Amino acid sequence: MARIYPSLISADLLNLAKVLKSLDSQCDGYHIDIMDNHFVPNLTWGSQFVNAIGDATDLPLWVHLMVDNPDDWVELLDLPDDSIYSFHIEAVQDAKSLIESIRENKWKPSIAIKPETPVESIFDLLEDVDQVLIMSVEPGFSGQPFLPGTIKKIKPLLRFRDDNDLNFTIGLDGGINKHNIEKLVDHGADDLAIASGIFHQKDPVKAIKELRELTMK
Repeated sequence: MARIYPSLISADLLNLAKVLKSLDSQCDGYHIDIMDNHFVPNLTWGSQFVNAIGDATDLPLWVHLMVDNPDDWVELLDLPDDSIYSFHIEAVQDAKSLIESIRENKWKPSIAIKPETPVESIFDLLEDVDQVLIMSVEPGFSGQPFLPGTIKKIKPLLRFRDDNDLNFTIGLDGGINKHNIEKLVDHGADDLAIASGIFHQKDPVKAIKELRELTMK
């Protein structure tokens, strides 16, 4: 069964503690987009705010570093054990060193790729990570429509995982909603970051329940 991570970029930030309390029993963790207004043209929150979210829930976090220097954030963040740390392959010089640092903190290393980045470019790192994050929109802003062409990246990852007896999961982020979630799960997606598909609905709790039901068909 696919795991659902509400993406807090679209949540009611002024009442975030209440949001977490209402959703904790409905989801598998929370997806947090960290943007620096350099790697992507948007700016979100800093480490203190992210760490406060970690203190406010017992669920794991899935942090998505859309920043120029994802290595620097390892020392700034205080995440729960088993949280996912997604860094962009396009933003690092020494991915293996960063992966080692992530593991030293008892987090799960995850490689994120932009829509135009070939999935084959990360094959030499897949034995070292716990997740691959496929961006299904251009990174930077919530609310964009899903890019259908990104689905084709799942199949070669599944094949590589099976051929090499690996255990990494496949995550998707961007434009996921009740209209496409079933198709993504059928194609092999394991972890789903969902923003507008949850928080732009009248009842976010009901939205998660409906999405969960669709992943189980």
